Amino acid sequence: MHTMIMIFADREPAMACAASDGRCSDRCAGAGSGWEWALGSGSSTAAEWGLVCGERYKVALVQAIFFVGCMIGAGVFGHLSDSFLGRKGSLVVLCSLNAVVGLLTALSPNYWVYAALRLLTGFSTSSVGFCSFVLATEPIGPSHRGTAGISTMYFFSGGIAALVAVATMFQSSWRLLYVATSLPSLAFVLLVMPFVSESPRWYLVRGRADDAMRVLRDIASTNGRRIPDDVVLMLDGDVDDTKEPLSSSSTSGGTILDALRSPTARVRLVLSVMVNLICSVVYFGLSLNVVNLETNLYISVAANALVEMPACLLTTLLLHHFGRKPVVIGTMLLSGVSCVAGSLITGAGAIRMACGVVGIFGMGTTYNLLVVYTAELFPTVVRTAVLGCTAQAMQMGAILAPLVVVLGERVPFALFGVSGIIGGLLVFSLPETMNMPLYDTMAGFEKASTCAEGNAAESYQF
Repeated sequence: MHTMIMIFADREPAMACAASDGRCSDRCAGAGSGWEWALGSGSSTAAEWGLVCGERYKVALVQAIFFVGCMIGAGVFGHLSDSFLGRKGSLVVLCSLNAVVGLLTALSPNYWVYAALRLLTGFSTSSVGFCSFVLATEPIGPSHRGTAGISTMYFFSGGIAALVAVATMFQSSWRLLYVATSLPSLAFVLLVMPFVSESPRWYLVRGRADDAMRVLRDIASTNGRRIPDDVVLMLDGDVDDTKEPLSSSSTSGGTILDALRSPTARVRLVLSVMVNLICSVVYFGLSLNVVNLETNLYISVAANALVEMPACLLTTLLLHHFGRKPVVIGTMLLSGVSCVAGSLITGAGAIRMACGVVGIFGMGTTYNLLVVYTAELFPTVVRTAVLGCTAQAMQMGAILAPLVVVLGERVPFALFGVSGIIGGLLVFSLPETMNMPLYDTMAGFEKASTCAEGNAAESYQF
């Protein structure tokens, strides 16, 4: 809701000619032209502050500013959630910030205060996604991790669909719309988070093996199972013939620099950043491009949101049969080809909308799966830091998206199409991760990567 609210709060509403003789001049001529906003000046920020005609660029600017905040926040909380704050602690802080800043946004006296508060909203918004994703999937084993990860994505598209319903009720007041979409964050902190446990993997890499085992025993108890008393937890890099349990002075959280020092992780990181950036440009670009389709705004956004739900279901089904890599490649290429087709169509807004829906279907699937795929490519000690880095890349793509959308009707589709095709080709250089274990330390990760490369070389020679 905090991400997509800009589509409705910053929209340019319909205008009506209020002149007594029914004759109105150019809409850009100001108050003397005879035009007035059909739903009142408080219906959107564009109406209240005159962000139309020559000032229209400010709408794209504030949207880009929001994603700048997302990019900064992703890096900050990517580090904090891997270090002392943890996954759960970060999520509590982020949702609290979302609620407070969102409510303050509704009180914005002018455009520049509004832009500053949207920057702060973005700072807290992007990290909510990957912190909650990591918290939900780290306790899950390889056979069900993909399904669990993709299932979290239903709630993102569900949130967009819910936003459409809320926005329909508050079409005449963008300020009330911000209030209504900020309260769920506060409710989440107060009603949900007290019942959520910290990630046992985070406890483990922080040297808190007893806390990790306590969480696992709670999970086992809930499932009607029991973990034997003589079972101990060990990091993959600490496993040796002595079978000594993990000491309390074990590793602390890693940083993105640890990933860059590893040759294998470095290559994966660069490719992941590029693919995530491209995916974000296309996904957010198509989501925001509904303003160029000359169709009903609410129907278009609802269609884009609803089509993502079967995309999640299809992704879940395909993951178990084809793995992560082929599905990412296929969906990115599908989206790219669909957007290229949309760029070749003149007029026929409904047909171009259909191309956009197919593009959203493909890139929405990619967007959902990339979080799962990226998380599985790296060890626990740097996982959230890496996800923070790729989230920054996604926000960079999101910053570019509104700037592409203002280019008109056909050009955005062409750029999104070419980007999707390039992204699909880049994924060919990444490894498959289906049914592979999640490594905890860089040492265990490097050892496994070396063994995998050796086995691949032997197979090639054979």
